[in-house]
This record gives sequence, structure tokens and C-alpha cells, in this order.
Amino acid sequence: HMDDQRPVIAIGSRSHAGTAVERSHLRAFLQWGFHTYVTLLGVRGVRDTQCGFKLFSRHAARLVFPNMHVERFIFDIEILLLARYQNITVVEVPVNWHEVAGSKMSIVRDSIQMALDLLALRLNYLLGTWTILDQQ
Repeated sequence: HMDDQRPVIAIGSRSHAGTAVERSHLRAFLQWGFHTYVTLLGVRGVRDTQCGFKLFSRHAARLVFPNMHVERFIFDIEILLLARYQNITVVEVPVNWHEVAGSKMSIVRDSIQMALDLLALRLNYLLGTWTILDQQ
């Protein structure tokens, strides 16, 4: 149950015990590297930032979405940064997830682009280029 008065975001996690995800060694290594990079740049306490499952309380959605700037793969990280900046509770819930063959993502090229996008995202907030509007 998500209370509309308190901003809360629930995100799916493929990393919890008992959640099996089969993926290539390269994909697993790149995911580990990306997670380490994300942690170094300020998003801590979330084991699976890129899982597609996200659920927002109405209050959290009103705080996060008007402040979004990015649209590519890195938008998940911006959601988590905005949540942190606005003291929105983020909880991870285990999900059963199955990788689907035929992804449109180029593992190496898109991983490099995500790393560059994340650095640009973090710098824009740190330098005050992007400000956060208080939406109630």
C-alpha cells in the first residue's frame, strides 16, 4: 500500500536472493562496472538501478517527473538522484525477470554512452545548471 501523502518509489530488483537472472558474462561484468560507477557518482543503496519495474506514489511522481531532463537509458539514474535530492523514500522489491533475446542495445557502445550521460547528469546537478522545482 502506497500512501499518497508520503512520496515513495518502489523499484524492482533482479539482485535479491532467490531472484535468478541468466545473462552473459560480458553483460554481468558491464552491469557490475556500471553499478560501481553509479555508486561512485552518488547513487547509493540501490542494487539494481536499471530494472524496468518502477512504481510511484502520486506525490513522488509529482516531485520527480516535472524535473526530468534525460530520456535515454540513464533516466533511471536521474529518477534516483531526484528522489535522493527530494528525500523521497525508495524501496527495492524482488522481481522475477527474464532477459529477452534480440535487445536493441549495443552492449559496449551504449555502456560508454550511459557512462558519459551519467557524468553529464551528475555535473549538471552539482554545478546547479539543472535546478529542482518543488512540485506539490
